[in-house]
Amino acid sequence: MKERCRSIYQLARNRAELTQEQAAELLNVGTRTLAGYEACDPIPNGEIVDKMVEIYEASWLGYEHLRLSTKVGRRCLPEINIEDIAKSVLVLQKESGDVETIKPSMIKIACDGEVEEHEEKEWSEVTKEVFEMAGAALSVVFSK
Repeated sequence: MKERCRSIYQLARNRAELTQEQAAELLNVGTRTLAGYEACDPIPNGEIVDKMVEIYEASWLGYEHLRLSTKVGRRCLPEINIEDIAKSVLVLQKESGDVETIKPSMIKIACDGEVEEHEEKEWSEVTKEVFEMAGAALSVVFSK
């Protein structure tokens, strides 16, 4: 978490074109405190991250904070890519196509309202593709 963490808080500040001193003042924290947050020592709390999201105009930071700093986030939230909007759009189109190919399986399995034992492997592939498409869609939402 520490390596990735440093990059998300610092990346958001850098994209906002703020120095640590400027950001610390806007966040109402000390420069050393902000440097600590950017090094994930400690990981900033939700209130501070909410201020960062607002000040840095970086809604993706809130998502990535939740995804990377909580066990449930790491388990349940798909990875996103906010670096390149064109790539994000293309990946979403690719993932949409992948979901389209598994659509017949999804419908067949879901028709009776349950996933039977012999359908579990196929359903696992369905949910994998849908999860990947969700991450691709969020990448488009959070890209600029």
